[in-house]
Amino acid sequence: MKKTAGVLAIVIFCIGMLTACAGKEDIDTITSHTEEYLAEELDIGGMQETMVDGTKADTETEEFTYETQTLYAMNGEKQLYGIVYIPQNAGEQMPAVIYSHGFGGTHHSGAAYADILARNGYVVYCFDFCGGGPGSKSDGSMTEMSLLTEQSDLEAVLSMIQELPYVDGNSIALLGESQGGAVSAVTSAAHKDEVDGLILLYPAFVMADNTRKEFSSLEDIPETYTLMGMTVGRRYAEDLLDYDFYQVIGQYDKDVLLLHGDSDRIVPVSYSERAVQVYPSAQLEIFSGTGHGFYGNDVEKAADYILEYLKEQFG
Repeated sequence: MKKTAGVLAIVIFCIGMLTACAGKEDIDTITSHTEEYLAEELDIGGMQETMVDGTKADTETEEFTYETQTLYAMNGEKQLYGIVYIPQNAGEQMPAVIYSHGFGGTHHSGAAYADILARNGYVVYCFDFCGGGPGSKSDGSMTEMSLLTEQSDLEAVLSMIQELPYVDGNSIALLGESQGGAVSAVTSAAHKDEVDGLILLYPAFVMADNTRKEFSSLEDIPETYTLMGMTVGRRYAEDLLDYDFYQVIGQYDKDVLLLHGDSDRIVPVSYSERAVQVYPSAQLEIFSGTGHGFYGNDVEKAADYILEYLKEQFG
């Protein structure tokens, strides 16, 4: 554990140096690759388990052990890779949370939340969007990915989760970060009878505005272009050029929880503030001094809000 902690400290120091020198567009790239390194090389899930066990005696909430399994979903001919967290002895059918990662990320970015939620009796599914990032284990490439292809992926995942025998099909929430938050928002609007809860972490409703700043018309969009240090295809911009998130997301009329940092330079908090005005019922919690992405104490703080929200929705 001492060796792991030392390596982690070095990694955190290097991240700080890289992000300090990086341009705005490079920050998400650094973050996504770092998430994968920590999860795969340092076994971050194991470290999280140790920390949770260490605080178990201080909480009155019953905690459950859980199992993880590789679980695939199919969207047409494309296969989506994911990990399902299954609480043990928490009931025959349990409420479920589907976690959607951000631009360039993978299922690893949801590991900390999945650990906490599974210990509290929620089935959690973290998956890779098709072409969602360089480290994706799902089919497809980033040049084929867009907001709407990811919505289609999430719809396929939702259908699969609903059919799992240990999931309560009437108690399913979507939890998404950044671009995955935007995808979760539009998917819930299209499936409001099937999605029973919606949690958005710094949702990237800025995507459409950013696209319009870069391209004034369809004719201006090339076959491929660089976005945040990664190559995406023409469809990515095509699907966003005339898209209005705020006309779509308000169709979801159940309770929504939004969490956003007021120092976010990738997705300004004003986009979530506007979303609160559009949703019929929404709560926005602003994290002071926090940028794009939650780490350390902010993850624990976010998890507390999420657990409180889920308890209100599902009991």
